[in-house]
Amino acid sequence: MGYPVTYHCPRCETIVEIEREGYLADKAVTPYPFEGWTYAGPDESFEGDEADGVRFVCGESDEVVWDPYDADDGGPTEPNAGCGEPFYLSFVRYEEGREVDPRAESEFVRIDPDPRPSGPTGPDGPGGGFW
Repeated sequence: MGYPVTYHCPRCETIVEIEREGYLADKAVTPYPFEGWTYAGPDESFEGDEADGVRFVCGESDEVVWDPYDADDGGPTEPNAGCGEPFYLSFVRYEEGREVDPRAESEFVRIDPDPRPSGPTGPDGPGGGFW
């Protein structure tokens, strides 16, 4: 059995509603895709192992019910057609039983642990000094 679930576009806050199964494992809604995640369209199969998330284009899908009003001041004012930009619903993903962190790994720099100074010598060292 499916249930309607709503998400906001992170750029313009237009509301999108899609039909989801009872079990949700949502990670985030972002204006960019996570590196290594695969995304299905809202009209494609995305539940289960088919995809790691859903790619929406704000205001452009026939399979999705878009909120037609901007309710910032508490009620409908004028139609909101969406911004037309893509945004991504990413699901929690596991590899070898551990949750995958979608942030890119940092590049670590190893600092020389030798306490002796290294590098060029000063003016009093070999070949240095004043006339």
